[in-house]
Amino acid sequence: MTDPVGSTSETTSETTVESTVESTAESAGPGVPLGPVPPVPEVTLADVEAAREVLEGTAIVTPMEESRWLSAIAGGRVGLKCENLQRTGSFKARGAFVRISRLSAEERARGVVAASAGNHAQGVALAAQQLGIAATVFMPEGAPIPKERATRGYGADVVFSGRYLEDALEAARAFAERTGAVMIHPFDHVDVVAGQGTVGLELLEQMPDVRTVVVPTGGGGLLAGIALAVKAARPDVRVVGVQAKDAAAYPGSLEQGRPTPLEHMRTMADGIAVGRPGDITFAAVRDHVDEVVTVSEDLLARALLALVERAKMVVEPAGAAAVAAILDHPERFETPAVAVLSGGNVDPLLLGKVIRHGMAAAGRYLNLQVTIPDAPGGLAQLLTEVGATGSNVLEVAHERISPSLGMDEVTVQLQLETRGAEHSALVLARMRERGYRVVE
Repeated sequence: MTDPVGSTSETTSETTVESTVESTAESAGPGVPLGPVPPVPEVTLADVEAAREVLEGTAIVTPMEESRWLSAIAGGRVGLKCENLQRTGSFKARGAFVRISRLSAEERARGVVAASAGNHAQGVALAAQQLGIAATVFMPEGAPIPKERATRGYGADVVFSGRYLEDALEAARAFAERTGAVMIHPFDHVDVVAGQGTVGLELLEQMPDVRTVVVPTGGGGLLAGIALAVKAARPDVRVVGVQAKDAAAYPGSLEQGRPTPLEHMRTMADGIAVGRPGDITFAAVRDHVDEVVTVSEDLLARALLALVERAKMVVEPAGAAAVAAILDHPERFETPAVAVLSGGNVDPLLLGKVIRHGMAAAGRYLNLQVTIPDAPGGLAQLLTEVGATGSNVLEVAHERISPSLGMDEVTVQLQLETRGAEHSALVLARMRERGYRVVE
């Protein structure tokens, strides 16, 4: 994890989001001078409380699950705020409904349009369906199939446009200009921020003695909203945003004192892959968030795996970011703490890959090259020794021709599943004790 940056103290492939940030709602665009940051609308606690009234009966008050395994790591109580169990599978349903519900009759008649590779798309589609408004969502080619189907299932028209989210955003803007449809921004609007802030009101009620709140962060709508709600009631609570290391626009923006676009970003956490903070969200994060930290792809994978195994929670990589930060440096987060699980919309294919990657990052895969006698029973004896260690053989392959092998030798490539780094070390030690030449 990189050093924190203090404020006051989506083509989406199966595994990554990779893009060059150009002219989008999340970018200043090439050649556009930054200049002084103009005044932006402020979101207040009253806005968040009003949003809660709007969402009553629509959004779910998601549970707070105390995590014993994460509490043991952090040295104190840690709760999981389960927005992965929210309607549409993420917090996005909150802000989208508040924003769309406040459109005038004339605006509703024109319909709404959005661009998204997943969570925002579903939030907009559901809100429009509930309010009887036509919705069109532009998605980049290759957007996860489950997210596309869910968006269509909520009644929205889905149009594929371009390879990256930036292309879909450009197409959505053109559609809005051509048809008069109202563009629903994924994070940079006061109603959206207020809607996301209702998560903060709930978690304060569910864990009144909380000392630290840790929040996955992309454009900053969720982080800004939670910080506004939490700090208004409990200014002593520390609020921390978490971004993917290779898609982290906030640290540099906070250093520059203004929203600053990234030139490139690459992460599997498409839910927080945003190239530029919003103007409204940046101001709120700057004024109310204590720090923003970053986590690696390996940490995201390990956190997702741990949540599946220990908490029985299915989350997407972005939704695991807060847990990843706590796993990385548990001593930096005063308890009681809350880790927000921001979303659970993960493609099954990606989930399988991330779980395997998480197991490897946690030292639970061991790849060995073992030299054995090329004689009957040699492989059987090797596998017997491996089995005695309690490890699980996933793959076996022979190599008989190599300049490093003797005439009576053969190399066996083994992929093993172990219980972790310590168990892997024990497996290696046993093999070497039995006289095998082993290369990890």
